[in-house]
Amino acid sequence: MDDLRKRWDAVGQGHVFRHWERLGADEQGHLAEQLNGLDPAEVSRLAGLLQKGAAPAGASEFEPAPVFPLERNADQMVLAERARQRGEELLAAGQVGYVLVAGGQGSRLGYDGPKGEYPVGPLSGKSLFAWHAARLLAAGQRSGSAPRWYVMTSRSNDAATRAFFQRHDHFGLGESNVFFFTQAMLPALDTEGRILLASPHELFLAPNGHGGTLDALRRSGALADAAEHGIETFSYFQVDNPLARPADPVFLGLHALEGANMSSKVVAKRDAGEKVGVLGLAGGELGCIEYSDLPADLRDARDAKGSLLFNAGNIAKHAIQRSFVERLTADGLDLPWHLARKQIQTIDDAGQPVKRDGVKFETFVFDALGRAGKSVTMEVRRDLEFSPVKNAEGEDSPATCKRDLTRLFAGWVEASSAQEPPAGEDGLPALEVDPRFAEDGEEFAARAGAQPKSVAGGHLYE
Repeated sequence: MDDLRKRWDAVGQGHVFRHWERLGADEQGHLAEQLNGLDPAEVSRLAGLLQKGAAPAGASEFEPAPVFPLERNADQMVLAERARQRGEELLAAGQVGYVLVAGGQGSRLGYDGPKGEYPVGPLSGKSLFAWHAARLLAAGQRSGSAPRWYVMTSRSNDAATRAFFQRHDHFGLGESNVFFFTQAMLPALDTEGRILLASPHELFLAPNGHGGTLDALRRSGALADAAEHGIETFSYFQVDNPLARPADPVFLGLHALEGANMSSKVVAKRDAGEKVGVLGLAGGELGCIEYSDLPADLRDARDAKGSLLFNAGNIAKHAIQRSFVERLTADGLDLPWHLARKQIQTIDDAGQPVKRDGVKFETFVFDALGRAGKSVTMEVRRDLEFSPVKNAEGEDSPATCKRDLTRLFAGWVEASSAQEPPAGEDGLPALEVDPRFAEDGEEFAARAGAQPKSVAGGHLYE
């Protein structure tokens, strides 16, 4: 304890021990464990950032990113076919590993547990975790290579997530093929750079942002594990989007043919007012331009064809080289810090609850694009690849996600002339297609004649 106190006193954070003598043994142990899990020098560096306040790039420096489009000319169609073949080779060789960001809780959805447990299957009630697992199993069946899945949790949901996978027998992937690792936490600081306490025996800790996934891959041993298993490329995706297609051979092939270090999928924005970041160049460097940073005149600007000039909506789907992650994390995570200033529930000197101005520190994975050198930005269909579950109601909610899934499946069934169940009150038939049965309309049509199960008055293809 003397050493622990000295380390934190040396960086001006000795106040975290202010209530020490009044704590019980278990409470003292908890606080000591939290402090031992942090690097005093790193906290000191974060405190120093409060005085700097980096300015964002000016509007005159923003440019649209070059995009491999959905509507392709003859040369692009030839390249896409070459990419498909290359991507299939990578998948068959087992050189692609899958990184799922799943540290969130389902509290915003009214669900008590990890967000990945939330049910999204229109008929089956299949969870987000199960839906992603089915896609990986389907990829394994197509390529003949067992998928290796790296699942990033948080301290708040790690145990529950592991237990959920255990109860579901790791969804048929095999326990040895699922590697869990946990995102790091950082203390929130007050405006003077002092660590805030959530209680007399607990620091106010917050996740270090999705950019922390890259650092956590190294710290957890996942990078070493990937190297041991011959994985060269990580397919990165987030748990809240059941339409994410992590084993897309065209995207992976384009990334490989370009010799890219990090690449991205994007969708066309619904309209100029959609509050989503867009991939673009800021001061000549590729990255994600936040909606709030893009001036209204650029937000509304259109090209000669009438499309939005800044139209590459970020959907947090990337291909990232393992060697690139190794370089970015060799001496600590080489990404810029973003400061989120907000009111934070903490305690005063007497240990009483109080709200104070504070700062949380995050890194964003898309900032790594600026370090990548070579990169591919590929446009994909929103209806086929993006319908996240973020909000309890309105857009990007469970209701809109299930609607989008059902519409997608109904289109496949109609195009293949298969029989549809009667439409419900929403005008859509009750349909669900398991990813192991088909991932797109072409694959669904190839299985013409397969009979669905009758479930809850609808048709379930699995």
